[in-house]
Amino acid sequence: MDTRHPVPENTNSGCFKEAVCINAERIYDSCSSKDCLEDLRVFFPDAQQDKLNHAANVRIKKAEVITVFLDMEPVTFNRGFYSVDMTYFFKVTVEAIISPVCPPETFCGAAVFNKKAILYGSDGSVKVFSTADGGMIPNKTSPKAIIQVADPIALSARLCDARSCCECCHCSLPENICSLFEGPFGGCSSEKVVLATIGVFSIVQIVREVQILIPAYDFCIPDKECVTTSDNPCELFRKIDFPTGEFFPPRLDCEEGCGCCK
Repeated sequence: MDTRHPVPENTNSGCFKEAVCINAERIYDSCSSKDCLEDLRVFFPDAQQDKLNHAANVRIKKAEVITVFLDMEPVTFNRGFYSVDMTYFFKVTVEAIISPVCPPETFCGAAVFNKKAILYGSDGSVKVFSTADGGMIPNKTSPKAIIQVADPIALSARLCDARSCCECCHCSLPENICSLFEGPFGGCSSEKVVLATIGVFSIVQIVREVQILIPAYDFCIPDKECVTTSDNPCELFRKIDFPTGEFFPPRLDCEEGCGCCK
């Protein structure tokens, strides 16, 4: 198998010049997850929860990832491995029928999910001093965890009696999460709760900063000039291609790049 990398087209010499050493974040270990979070409880602000207590039915509309809190600790019984604890915070939007004579109302709440993964991050604990901090404060070269999450898939939602499906009515969300919603959380007036099912795709990585030797061909010199923008909105609009695909969606049997879908 030929493992040589192609020479970039915009290089002046078109040949290998030298080997250079750079600092880069190398991925030591990674894993992908396909999680179906079934019957995940959604917490709503108190004012919205009071209305949902009289709801007859709910339907999920959308789910979004607000943020993911990451915490990493070394595994004591397995050197070089790290336990990555992830706490997902979701914003879940549902429609609820409060009265049969009124249209459905929209409610936004928060859901929490915890997950753990054990990955290899190698071993090494040297201290690095740099001019950026005056050479006074050392930075440890421990690895760090990174997570990539795709947009969740909102699958379903249902109402449940709080006394039969929930042991605790208390909701302890971080302040920065609560501030994204209208009104305070934490009331114990939940007679009915919303349980949502969400599909989540994610990739977790452990990276470490290392020195890597790479081949250098030339500097990255731009091969085009910057386009000057115009203040005339109509002129800008005329440069936009007609969105044919929006009017004629591709067929199910149409493969991308085959040229038969145009």
